[in-house]
Amino acid sequence: MHSMTGFASRTGSVQFESAILDWEWELRAVNGRGLDLRLRLPEGVGYIEKPLRDMLSAQIARGNVSLSLRLRLAHADAVAQIDIAALRGLLSALDQVGTEAQKAGVLLQAPSGLDLLGWRGVQPSGPNLATIATGQMEAILLAEAAPLIAEFNRMRAQEGQALARVIGAQLDAVADLVAQARALVAQRGAALQAQFHKALSAVTEATEADPQRIAQELALLAVKADLTEELDRLEAHCAAGRALVQASGPVGRKLDFLTQEFNREANTLCSKAQHLEMTRIGLDLKTVIDQMREQVQNVE
Repeated sequence: MHSMTGFASRTGSVQFESAILDWEWELRAVNGRGLDLRLRLPEGVGYIEKPLRDMLSAQIARGNVSLSLRLRLAHADAVAQIDIAALRGLLSALDQVGTEAQKAGVLLQAPSGLDLLGWRGVQPSGPNLATIATGQMEAILLAEAAPLIAEFNRMRAQEGQALARVIGAQLDAVADLVAQARALVAQRGAALQAQFHKALSAVTEATEADPQRIAQELALLAVKADLTEELDRLEAHCAAGRALVQASGPVGRKLDFLTQEFNREANTLCSKAQHLEMTRIGLDLKTVIDQMREQVQNVE
């Protein structure tokens, strides 16, 4: 069992002759009804989008998944370079600005050398990603994406194990409440029988009723009040839930459907209870099932 939520990041670098390529991956996911892949890639490497989508969809079944990649290519010698022509043009423009400001009586603060170096165009932008062969770039990036996805899945598996323990404990709680309900069936039956006879006495005292019709009505009431089918189905759902928790592969949708079935049986039990203690058990069942449903929303 895997959780739908997860996170992984990975950084690295490689040198190409006089340039160094640095990269930073981030892969994260949150709950989703289906699989929604969103990729943010730098301009110029869009050709790796389809292979990345194929890699992700092969290992992730559900969730809103976001993958981002940042790239930086710099000179390997790390020596600052200056475009002299661009610097001269900037200094000339600053001189004109200073002259016009002085005429207008505006006092300007002179920029520092670092300010000038930070101006766009003064320092060359450095190597271009386009200088690296497409096949070479794709091989490097996809090779780095594989361990990123593996780490992401390890985190989801760890969270999935924790979810399995929580859901397993909730299934045990449901099974325990069903056992309590079964133990209460005989006591509830006696109480209902007493209620039926009391009501019957009130009716027969006031009117002349056909004994055969009364017997039929009592039998019908007993059938309608019987909880055997609901308890049997709740036990079967517990067994199915435990099997899903232990199963491999995506089981979130099946567990979600199962919690709906759990809730349906609990609602029926409450509506048919007609007994204080049985009603309490039914409400406790609904509480545990609702808690289970919240946990199941996180399962892939």
